[in-house]
Amino acid sequence: MGNRSSLLLREEEIAQIQEETGFTPNQIERLYSRFTSLDRGDCGTLSRDDFLRIPELAINPLGERIVNSFFQDEGLNDRVNFRQFMHVLAHFRPIKKNKENKLNSREEKLRFAFKMYDLDNDDMISKDELLAILHMMVGANISEEQLTSIAERTILEADEDGDQMISFEEFCKALQRTDVAQKMSIRFLN
Repeated sequence: MGNRSSLLLREEEIAQIQEETGFTPNQIERLYSRFTSLDRGDCGTLSRDDFLRIPELAINPLGERIVNSFFQDEGLNDRVNFRQFMHVLAHFRPIKKNKENKLNSREEKLRFAFKMYDLDNDDMISKDELLAILHMMVGANISEEQLTSIAERTILEADEDGDQMISFEEFCKALQRTDVAQKMSIRFLN
């Protein structure tokens, strides 16, 4: 019995995806196999529900936000094709010296993280957005008063222009000493 998934990806497509994302041909084929196993409708695209069937996403407090990140490209509504899937995953590739790809650069990893907090997509993180994300992450384990204090202190420390919001630039500066490359990387098997 042949590997059905590799038959559907042409060599040119693999080469193109490799160029765009930095994944190796082996990684692309493995991820394509995973993609097709999630594609329950066999239609070549994934829905939000397909993603939420991934156990690790289903139990992740930010699972819904992570799934939403796959649907933020050029007015996409409810389906993601394999190439779009690969572009989002590329943000999580480890950064390799002399082989940095636009999609997994430090700046792009930070932009991806920033978008997790920017719930209304206005390119700013407000105290309310920060509070909403904190609620998702800790649930009822911390009191409302403590969460509000954390959100206010975070805004106070990161907000440099006094607008009570965190811009992308302020977000980057606040995470200046954080090893983003390590914290936002997944080891993809070859």
